[in-house]
Amino acid sequence: MLRLTIAFLLALSGLAMAGTAANTPAEQLAEQESRALKAISGDRLDFLLRRPEAKIKYSRDWLKAQPKATGGTEWQCLAEALYFESRGESVQGQFAVAEVILNRVDSDRFPGSICGVVKQGTGRKFACQFTFTCDGRAEVINEPAAFKQVGKVARLMIDGAPRGLTDGATYFHTRNVRPSWARKFTRTATIGVHLFYRRPTQLSQN
Repeated sequence: MLRLTIAFLLALSGLAMAGTAANTPAEQLAEQESRALKAISGDRLDFLLRRPEAKIKYSRDWLKAQPKATGGTEWQCLAEALYFESRGESVQGQFAVAEVILNRVDSDRFPGSICGVVKQGTGRKFACQFTFTCDGRAEVINEPAAFKQVGKVARLMIDGAPRGLTDGATYFHTRNVRPSWARKFTRTATIGVHLFYRRPTQLSQN
């Protein structure tokens, strides 16, 4: 984000002009960044530049004020997972579930993409990682307002929002179940109806 902002300022000042001869590595990098910025839509660029990474507020009012979120397949997978797994949770709880999914993406124990993590085990009833993908019920988004909200959470997390709620957790469950693995793992947080865990030897991922 800092490099993106610097490049944007360079582009505005004329120091990073696409199409001019770039002699030094620094000039070449500035030119590449300038071209990349020009390929981003105005609305998207404004969103990236003004997103307050260090000032995330876990409230519905704050989230409501954020720009409408859109994205590709990975964003869609994360938004759907948040919708089906945590739409009834607080904003903080939704961010926490998103943390788990992204922490899994970063872990060698899980697939290396958001969609891979969300769909791991899909097709084997009650043997999947996320119940909504294998509970035998159709996945229908019938609460547009709730999906709009979790879509913003997904966008912010993919764009680099801090992961400071769950201390590197890669597992969670609701209070009304007691999986056997929970007795062996380290509990890192309790947020709403969800309890969060990581394996005892796993380092925190912030």
